[in-house]
Amino acid sequence: MKTILRFIFLASISGIFLVQCRSESNESVSPFGEMIQPKNNASSNEKIALGRKLFFDQRLSLNNEVSCATCHIPDMALSDGHNLAKGVKGRKAFRNTPSLFNVGFAPRLMFDGGVKTLEEQVLVPILDHNEMGASMPEVIMKLRNDAEYQTAARKIFNRDFDAWVLTRSIAAFERTLVSDNSAFDHFFYQNKSNAISESAKRGWKLFSGKLNCVKCHSAPFFTDFELHNNGRTTLNSSDLGRYRINNDSTNIGFFKTPSLRNVTVTAPYMHDGTLKTLDQVIQYYAKGGDGGVNQEKLKPFSLTKAEIGDLKNFLKSLEDY
Repeated sequence: MKTILRFIFLASISGIFLVQCRSESNESVSPFGEMIQPKNNASSNEKIALGRKLFFDQRLSLNNEVSCATCHIPDMALSDGHNLAKGVKGRKAFRNTPSLFNVGFAPRLMFDGGVKTLEEQVLVPILDHNEMGASMPEVIMKLRNDAEYQTAARKIFNRDFDAWVLTRSIAAFERTLVSDNSAFDHFFYQNKSNAISESAKRGWKLFSGKLNCVKCHSAPFFTDFELHNNGRTTLNSSDLGRYRINNDSTNIGFFKTPSLRNVTVTAPYMHDGTLKTLDQVIQYYAKGGDGGVNQEKLKPFSLTKAEIGDLKNFLKSLEDY
């Protein structure tokens, strides 16, 4: 998987237009339906190519050392492997880095659901003190002096390179980051019974039946895009979740459900990255959570060693090659 993803993104930098990962047969299995494009940011190959180049450009940061791809690493399904994202000057970001796959379908963004569009979200890491730590005037000045960017801005948007060009281009590129071609997709949506192992099939039955994980991690995205509270937040926590957005105490501890697609390569887990392995995540839910502020009801459960293996094999079937 790492080799293939690396090829895709290196090819992207070189200018090859690749929208989605596909099997060798180039067989579309997408269960997602059509992605809605915003009226003020219609997609085009040229715009996507510009956004892709910006995504890997470290000049978006204060010290020219951090790009979007610094935290959203292709080899790690667009996550970064750290409990908290690492920003400029060795600073640590506020939260764990989520995968960017399928963000174009999300009705709300960020763990607290406080950002509504990808165009707005592009600004968040650039301006965040602990992530890219930049100011928009400084970023625009640097990039407008790049003749390639300025020429592209004039050609695509009929304007000088500015924040509009920056945010619309990166957002257009991020909408091409689609993961919909896993072994599970072939099994479930194309009825190819041999696409996943018998163990993974038993794991899917556990996931969707006895454990009812689909209540929040529902197919096809394996997230409901809603905010839930799994009990990891106390009043002393540095991150109070949705409360940061609306100052409503009933929202303390509520975070957006992450997708489980490619979950086997996006450790560590939770909004703060404190659970390092899938085994720890399973153990956490098996005990019914930590009982933090406003925790929603989680029914404890027990699994045999074999059942845990089946569940993990199902989750592995969500990897997209």
